[in-house]
Amino acid sequence: MTLLIIAYLGGALTILSPCILPILPFVFARSGQPFVRSTLPMLAGMAATFAAVATLAAVGGSWAIHANEYGRLAAIVLLAVFGVSLISPRIASAISQPVVDLGNRMLNTAGKPGAAPTAASSLILGIATGLLWAPCAGPILGLVLTGAALQGANLETTFLLAAYAAGAATSLAIALAVGGKIFAGMKRSLGVSERIRQALGVAVLAGVATIAFDLDTGLLARLSYASTTSFEQAVLDRLQVKQNAAQSTEVASNGAMAISDATGSFHANLPIEGPAPSLNGAVEWLNSPPLDLKQLRGKVVLVDFWTYSCINCIRTTPFVRAWAEKYKDQGLMVIGVHAPEFAFEQKIDNVKKAVSDFKIGYPVAIDNDYKIWRAFDNSYWPAHYLIDADGQIRYHHFGEGNYRQTEQAIQDLLREAGANASASAPVTPDAKGAEAGPDLKNIRSDETYLGYTRATNFASRENVNADAPREYSVGQPDLNEWGLSGTWTVGAEQVTLDKPNGGIAYRFSARDLHLVLGPGTAGKPVRFQVKIDGKAPGDSHGADTDSDGNGTVTSTRLYQLVRQSGDVEVRTFEIRFLDPGVEAYAFTFG
Repeated sequence: MTLLIIAYLGGALTILSPCILPILPFVFARSGQPFVRSTLPMLAGMAATFAAVATLAAVGGSWAIHANEYGRLAAIVLLAVFGVSLISPRIASAISQPVVDLGNRMLNTAGKPGAAPTAASSLILGIATGLLWAPCAGPILGLVLTGAALQGANLETTFLLAAYAAGAATSLAIALAVGGKIFAGMKRSLGVSERIRQALGVAVLAGVATIAFDLDTGLLARLSYASTTSFEQAVLDRLQVKQNAAQSTEVASNGAMAISDATGSFHANLPIEGPAPSLNGAVEWLNSPPLDLKQLRGKVVLVDFWTYSCINCIRTTPFVRAWAEKYKDQGLMVIGVHAPEFAFEQKIDNVKKAVSDFKIGYPVAIDNDYKIWRAFDNSYWPAHYLIDADGQIRYHHFGEGNYRQTEQAIQDLLREAGANASASAPVTPDAKGAEAGPDLKNIRSDETYLGYTRATNFASRENVNADAPREYSVGQPDLNEWGLSGTWTVGAEQVTLDKPNGGIAYRFSARDLHLVLGPGTAGKPVRFQVKIDGKAPGDSHGADTDSDGNGTVTSTRLYQLVRQSGDVEVRTFEIRFLDPGVEAYAFTFG
């Protein structure tokens, strides 16, 4: 229910976003008409169409996005005729009388004063508007679309997107109610209804042109970043504060406090969250034959959900390794569940290499079909679930941090199971490179995806041409903006370099910068060179570059490219690839 409310509020906040401007003329063209027969069907059609198209785009891949492009083209033509019919039915008639008649029926009153509006015509206009609406992807919509892509086609996905669209429709209805009264007053007092109708026609055509030239997803999306992102992030932060408060309460009870019964047996003061679900569904197991929780009764089990290119997972791995080693003889079994975020993480050979590179010796279940993920109703990377000796979940933690509390919970459950796991100093792994802990107080840049399904803050001069090569150029991006230079193909998950000497630029503020890269389908090494503010990185080079900024992409994984040695400042990062074929997926920071 909380996520539905958040999605609804995120949709309502779109009224503050410049990305809403192109469709406002379509909405205000209905001003002065009955709400139930005109405004309501139009907004309902817009919301339902957006939710349906967004769901298909999130779970259906590029075919759904290409199908929507044809729908957008038809809607552009339909609404352009609609705008012409508002300006002058005579001119429109000379162009195409049958189509203009449809436009007039959509307007109901265009050239026919006093005509009664129909719900069907309003619904058609709403569907056309829904096909064209491209809301700016702020934090809330990004959260919803990411969850949709991960969880697949289900009712929750549709409900969340419908809630977002309903929020937008509500704010538009309120705006129309206020604006409609103003227009009606102008018509009565000034007698300029014909001029107002023509002005709305011009505005509709301007909106159509804006959408046709992709300005709604380019320039307006950049303007939107400053206007609505802070509002949306504030809503999410409030939710996160509540989550953290609840988590802290639970963690506080996980400290030294514990109780003993009359027999002196130790019982950890950890709540029973429910029986642990099955581990069935993995496509393969590494470091172990398939395991089942029933055969692990009597042991304390730590289930660690991770994926190998996730920076948060990478930074958590040293602690999980250390716990597995420290408590293995006292009854702790650590099981990693690798649930992929990107398609390349579904390749078992890639996971095997990552397990070897990260020196993971405990069992790992490869959960490519998300069966274990969904059985635990999980939503996070990383996520830790502690299961007691009786098969009950007693503790969970999402994300990085709280390592001391998690280790205390491990010790308490081991003691409860009868092991001699008295309190001891927490592990302090010697983590290096990307595994080293983040500098949280200086991070002002967020994870940024490059594929078109989740990309934000794209700053190249050219608009994205999905799934086809295009020459891109980039000037000086603003903070947290990025752009491409050279010939690239922008795919759903990644961008692929088609010709040598292409580059990516990002204006960031953090100590560490990472980029998930791969050598592409050819598998050949790709040489690259990194610059910071136009110069070699020197002492600020990352673990995967030298001081001159040179490096090579040899496998698909996360590469640490920058680790600032001095004061953390806003920097411009540039990476130029000397060879074609490289694939880039996402920036992360630490």
